[in-house]
Amino acid sequence: MKRFGQIIGVKPEVFEEYCRYHANAWPGILEMIRECNIRNYSIFHNDGLLFAYFEYVGDDFEADMAKMSADPETLRWWDIMMPMQSPLEGRAEGDWWLTMEEVFHTD
Repeated sequence: MKRFGQIIGVKPEVFEEYCRYHANAWPGILEMIRECNIRNYSIFHNDGLLFAYFEYVGDDFEADMAKMSADPETLRWWDIMMPMQSPLEGRAEGDWWLTMEEVFHTD
């Protein structure tokens, strides 16, 4: 299992709408997240930034992310979400969210 932390900006004028969508996430989106071996997925907000945390339990992250990126319902969801977000400088080429480095963990 690998833990991921990611951040992205969220536009303040659409934050409430963003929250409404996530409070009623489409069943197909939730199923695709599970099919792509993502568990314990949470998104937090503070001062215009979203912080996402999830655990990846598969053996081929790139293949699972390609599967998710090819899913028509996921693409429709992203078409709605992406205009609400503001990607941050420093993210990897081709990434939308900026992936953070884990520096500490304890169970």
